[in-house]
Amino acid sequence: MPEIFDTLPGIEVPVGAIAKSLAQMWTDSAADGRPAPKADDAKATQVNFVLHLGLHATAEDAARQFATVVEFSKRYPSRIVVLCPLQNDVPAPTVRAKVYGECYLGKSKSDKRCVEFVMLSYSRSARPFLENQVSISLSTDLPLYYWAHRFSASGKLADYRYLLGRAKRVLIDSAHAPADALTYPWPNPTATRDLVYCRLLPVRQSLGQFLAAYAPAAIVADLGQVAVRHEPGLAAEGRVLLAWLKRRLTACGAADRVEFATALLPAGQGSLAVEFRYGVAGRSFRWQGDLATGQALFEADLGSGRTTLAAAVSLLAPEVALSEAMFF
Repeated sequence: MPEIFDTLPGIEVPVGAIAKSLAQMWTDSAADGRPAPKADDAKATQVNFVLHLGLHATAEDAARQFATVVEFSKRYPSRIVVLCPLQNDVPAPTVRAKVYGECYLGKSKSDKRCVEFVMLSYSRSARPFLENQVSISLSTDLPLYYWAHRFSASGKLADYRYLLGRAKRVLIDSAHAPADALTYPWPNPTATRDLVYCRLLPVRQSLGQFLAAYAPAAIVADLGQVAVRHEPGLAAEGRVLLAWLKRRLTACGAADRVEFATALLPAGQGSLAVEFRYGVAGRSFRWQGDLATGQALFEADLGSGRTTLAAAVSLLAPEVALSEAMFF
């Protein structure tokens, strides 16, 4: 299997000549009639972004995440560094580099933006030299955001203290991370954001807006169980949604005896479902959403009569979830 670094786009260049190679890349593009920046403000960057592809990432998965970062950069021009540890490590210190660039139009034809990528492949023995190489590949005086994707163990990732400690946000997708990723004592734990939680923003908003029509006491009175059901591929979303519901219902005054649980949805019955079960007959709340069709349904009777409401349902697009995690 080829190394992820080899499958990503870009021109391989000497590690010590990354800045010079980026400038030459745009010069060559202009000479060939391809899109290239005509002024420094066309390359104006807002953030530094490091995508760290862990040892559990595959070539196909890496290509998807790379495309997500490209889409993100169209909204927020960034200096992007992609880290690719060698899947098959070698004893000698090895660092390889690639440069890559894209130009695209903004809100008008005159608003052209160009983004630059630096890809770094490194062996385990080259790890002590990596942080220095990352630091000189980033733009100065800009905030750093760090996305660690599919890393194999929290303890191994904790060795990257420069990135974890300096980053304004550390992004982790708990659907693809070690079980302790969100509780591990990172150098700056308050900076950690879960992309699963961010993807669920439209679902959380929809549930919150519907339930906001009822008094908190009416929602939690006689509440006995809260169940979140999910299709097999959305186990992380189900877990994170349940944890959010527990926090919000506890804030509304839910009793300590309320049971919170997740379960699988039977095939063909949607993507996610929420049910509140009460100790009093006639009181109920159900929500079910199907991400394939984009349709959801609320059914509730919380003491003021039965309500049925059709609604939309979706998860945030990956590039939008990135911005949600980074800036909000």
